[in-house]
Amino acid sequence: MLLFNSSERAFMQEHLHDDPHTFVLRYSMDDGIRVKAIADQLVARQKARTKLPGWYENPELVFPPALSVEQASSERTAAYKASIISQNGAKAGLLLDLTGGMGVDSLAFSRHAERVIYIEQQPNLAELAAYNLPKLGGNNIEFPHQSGLDTNATAFLTAFAETADWMYLDPARRDQQGGKVVRLEDCEPNILDWYRPGDPTGFRHKTKAVLLKTSPLIDIELVIRQLPDVSAVHVVSVDNECKEVLFVLAGRENPEIEVRAVNLRSAAPDSVFIYRRNDERTADVQFSDPLRYLYEPNASLLKAGAFRIVAERLGLFKLAPNSHLYTSDRLVPDFPGRSFEILGNCKPDRKAVHVFLPDGKANLSVRNFPESTETLRKKLSLAAGGDLYLFATTLSDRKKRILITRKPVYPSLH
Repeated sequence: MLLFNSSERAFMQEHLHDDPHTFVLRYSMDDGIRVKAIADQLVARQKARTKLPGWYENPELVFPPALSVEQASSERTAAYKASIISQNGAKAGLLLDLTGGMGVDSLAFSRHAERVIYIEQQPNLAELAAYNLPKLGGNNIEFPHQSGLDTNATAFLTAFAETADWMYLDPARRDQQGGKVVRLEDCEPNILDWYRPGDPTGFRHKTKAVLLKTSPLIDIELVIRQLPDVSAVHVVSVDNECKEVLFVLAGRENPEIEVRAVNLRSAAPDSVFIYRRNDERTADVQFSDPLRYLYEPNASLLKAGAFRIVAERLGLFKLAPNSHLYTSDRLVPDFPGRSFEILGNCKPDRKAVHVFLPDGKANLSVRNFPESTETLRKKLSLAAGGDLYLFATTLSDRKKRILITRKPVYPSLH
């Protein structure tokens, strides 16, 4: 493992914001400074600046290649995952992180568990994690590779004689050509072959519960059919960008799986919408033409498929069965998504729309509409920006309309 002396660390901190490529050219002749190695560290640290601020700020850490930083969880999502393993505030006993990677999740889990065992089959990543994590407070994390044990997850579990409270799995989602994959059977390890609940030759019996991280593009219903002991699903977004879908595998004492649609926000309180899958199927939904306010669900709610229950629970009307936009006469301030005040609506016609747009500017979204955002923007001759928000959608009578809206004039919603 490559380590840096105090002079190199100080030099790195002085140039933390430099362009790494320019940095190499400028300092390539400096004696005693491993310029290329420091430039690689600058690339990785700069990628970690907003994603991993606690890591970025610590000058003693040695970062893995930038690709590992890109593939790692953010500190926000890692902290959320770790909160799942705490039951009523009590710490878990032992957690096995079988796909340790850079160690971001292991570090977060170490704050909610008495013990964490970190497993990673890539020796360079395992070495770096063992070096970095104690410097970040992960003093209750064990690294079997330091004792010469095989840290291939399958080999480790075969020899593992304890029963863990939790097992965490984040299978690699890239194929041999480096392309991204989504389905469980295409990931490494293949959970469907490797996991096998109820089969004594599988590894499910080695732990009381499993937390499985998957792609934000995963088919949730398919995974529930494939893994019969899913007890909860967490759909996690950061600032309305869906980042991951988590499955808790702990048996189904309650046959109805709990779903949590979570939006972790930087400039506002986090949003969490909780329901059971049967609630969505049985929800009573009413439809209406646009009223005074319009609501657009956040990315987690849409991914989770909570299309009906959110309307019933918050007393909203849907615009149409497949539009997934909602309306009401009264403002619902805690809606899990964006809220708008409707100023009017019109046909998707250039002249009709520009009656509402004196400067020809608006933010445009398309929901259940036959044309794409870019195609419609050109057709309507719209410039991007401004204070108005246009939604092109289909109403319950199948009419295509443009809704002209603005943010409600309520400080609590801004």
